[in-house]
Amino acid sequence: MKYYLLFFLIGVLLFTGCTGSQKDQEGTFIGGQIMNPYNPYFILSKDNKTIDTLFLDKNNQFGRKFKNLEPGIYTFKHPPENQIMYLEPGDSVLIWLNTMQFDESLNFSGTGASKSSFLLDLFLNNERSNNMMLSYYKINPEQFASLTDSIRKTRKNKLKALNKDEKFSESFLELASNSIDYDFYHLRERYTFLVKKYYNELAKQIPENFHNYREDLNFNNVELKEYYGYLNFIEDYLRTRSIERCFEELNTKSDCFELHSVANIGYRINLADSLIEKDEIKNLFINRLAVQGLIFSNTVTKIDSVIGILENIGYKGKNLPDLKQMAAIQKSLLPGNNIGDLDLVTLEDKIVRLKDISKKPMVTYHWSMEAPEHYKWQQAIISDLRKKYPELEFVGINIDENSKQSWKNTVEIYDMDKTSEYKLNTPKINMNLLKNYLNKLIFLDSDGKIINGEAQLNTPNFERQILEFLNK
Repeated sequence: MKYYLLFFLIGVLLFTGCTGSQKDQEGTFIGGQIMNPYNPYFILSKDNKTIDTLFLDKNNQFGRKFKNLEPGIYTFKHPPENQIMYLEPGDSVLIWLNTMQFDESLNFSGTGASKSSFLLDLFLNNERSNNMMLSYYKINPEQFASLTDSIRKTRKNKLKALNKDEKFSESFLELASNSIDYDFYHLRERYTFLVKKYYNELAKQIPENFHNYREDLNFNNVELKEYYGYLNFIEDYLRTRSIERCFEELNTKSDCFELHSVANIGYRINLADSLIEKDEIKNLFINRLAVQGLIFSNTVTKIDSVIGILENIGYKGKNLPDLKQMAAIQKSLLPGNNIGDLDLVTLEDKIVRLKDISKKPMVTYHWSMEAPEHYKWQQAIISDLRKKYPELEFVGINIDENSKQSWKNTVEIYDMDKTSEYKLNTPKINMNLLKNYLNKLIFLDSDGKIINGEAQLNTPNFERQILEFLNK
């Protein structure tokens, strides 16, 4: 199949080369092929704005030459998956991937493709490094420093060697070098957070020069704002500083150490507001932190406090109305409220109320087709829980909008329990807000009264919460 793709590229290049002006030839060609596509399109975007949607042909191929694309990182999406690439005028980049292993199968080829390939390698290596943290964060700080220094040096040397052959532009070299640095900073910050929160003896051994890089940090690098490693670094830096502040200013029993407490969320929001000047970066983190604060608030007072933090810093991000709507959603999910009249759609297209589904106590779980790895993982756990706790009714609620047939197909393909799967029938709610609740489960009595609205499927105490629910 890759040969068909090669012929496709050659044909496009011959056509544009023979008929285009000099300005056209300085454009940027993007083409490719997607095996086992989820849908018939490929979306190219930058700065969260769609540049174009390219549709797949009968061979699952796509391609187009763009004029006036600025050099930089671009995001391409084949929903629900996405990845980044680096483009400059004159590039002709082919993308080949198989959705069965999206990132691992992804291959870039053609003029200028080596830049995107380098960033992809960083991404895959960072995933391995993050997994490595589970094994290495218990080693002493000097050993960890040596390990991360080695990783950074190896990547810098690889970039230097590639540049001898590829003759990268100065703008890409700077971006790639900064990417390596911030990946390194991210590892150091994540290690610091883990040992200071869980291994105080190791934390005491952190040498004074361990964080020397903090003197040169740039929280306003707009060239890196779409690079995962840079965003991960900022997130971990804010988190680490919040823990360090607990040690420096408060006693060890303070709820400051709880990442989802209003006190911790408030500190990180204020820190982000003071450190980050560029709104496109600042608002991303303030919004993300506010969402966390709201989801984990278990009283009306705490919910109002999170919104109050945003008001105190004069937050005017475009997501503020959504956050206020989310606050209202969170209040409606607090224990004691009743959501039994919630309308759901059955696989037979009938409307039923939640409280009419079963006479048993219920546990609702929520999923979206835009998060396939999540619902596959979720379904495996729920299937086991159904066998283990037959006295409970586990109710699946799909939150996607305007996709009834796709929902039905997904239930069929993944062999979900057809008697327990429903679709939300609430068009007035912003579905993007509901995606923040995919890990949350709601425990209700048979009338739809909420008993516990805080349960998370991925927490160690989840089954203890089930047993407490059953014993009430």
